[in-house]
Amino acid sequence: MAMDEEGGAPRSGEDEEALMKEWAAMAGGDTGDGGAAGGEGGEEGGDAMAAEWEAMLGGGGDDAAAADAGAPKDTTRVLNQDEIDSLLGFDDDHGRGDDKSGIQAILNSALVSYERLPMLEVVFDRLVRMMSTSMRNFTSDNVEVSLDNILSLRFGDYLNSIPLPAMLAVFKAEEWDNYGLLTVDSSLIYSIVDVLLGGRRGTAAMRIEGRPYTTIERNLVERMVHVVLSDLSAAFDPLSPVTFRFDRLETNPRFATISRPSNAAIVAKLRIDMEDRGGRLELLLPYATLEPVRELLLQMFMGEKFGRDSIWETHLAEELWLTEVELEAVLDEQVMNLREVLNWKVGSKIMLNATPTSPIELRCGDFSMFRGRMGRKGPHIAIRVDDKTSKFKG
Repeated sequence: MAMDEEGGAPRSGEDEEALMKEWAAMAGGDTGDGGAAGGEGGEEGGDAMAAEWEAMLGGGGDDAAAADAGAPKDTTRVLNQDEIDSLLGFDDDHGRGDDKSGIQAILNSALVSYERLPMLEVVFDRLVRMMSTSMRNFTSDNVEVSLDNILSLRFGDYLNSIPLPAMLAVFKAEEWDNYGLLTVDSSLIYSIVDVLLGGRRGTAAMRIEGRPYTTIERNLVERMVHVVLSDLSAAFDPLSPVTFRFDRLETNPRFATISRPSNAAIVAKLRIDMEDRGGRLELLLPYATLEPVRELLLQMFMGEKFGRDSIWETHLAEELWLTEVELEAVLDEQVMNLREVLNWKVGSKIMLNATPTSPIELRCGDFSMFRGRMGRKGPHIAIRVDDKTSKFKG
């Protein structure tokens, strides 16, 4: 927005365009008859001058003029799509990594990171070592198993990220009474089928996409899943004995739903290489499945005892034996209403249902400990303990 030279009022956009054309005409020699002699050079100079004035008018002239006139500067700015994606945390750069930003980080802040379960990494390391041996025996080939990464995410997000076609094996943890998921990608499926059916070494497994898996392929993959589940049970054995039982095999992720989409889960991504063949194997365990052994997974090392120190326990026991306690000898107890108690005066008498031979109860606070008989020893009244109360015996 420009300012008028005479009145100081702001000009409109049409006035600014007229002013720009006027300056262009003046620079181009269109002010009179002499302007025709300017030739083509004058027209080029006019175009350059017009472009310069257009850039000045569109690039902050409004703000400068508004500032000179004392008008408030308009600081609002519309975000572009890249800035919106970065704010929400859905841009491509952040999507490729494990780190989340923006609103996506706030939504995932409730997820319990697998790093807070240190013993789980030990379990997966044991699984990798055991699978390397069992898969070699299963395929009679040189097999290398490696753990790519472990991550925490929502169950619904994981189902949406599974590349199809794939096979999803649903298994149940018998002792924990919950389920887990084992995903075998297409490359590993065809590699296992090729190896088990005698395919030549040195040639990549043939992939025929766009068709359902045959019964032979499903049976061979199911045999491999049984091997993996057996190793997974053995990996958890030092921590907590558990049996993972194969339940069913699905090819549609929608039919392999074992948890609510918003529930958190841990995914371990394994890589299985058989020379020039291989693929990925993903193991998903919902946090609800791991809840029975969560305290064990929180350990920093195997057999850790939280807050236990034998030296401190011994010292505490010795100090407890030296603790002084106060015992009360109760002759009798009576239940009265509040009116009778309020009517008591100096000289009022309370009749106790006790005789010199009645049993006396010894209490420590509200806890009854002994029973005895009342007597006298010298100038003092004494209690002879006869037996312990039933509560104290228990």
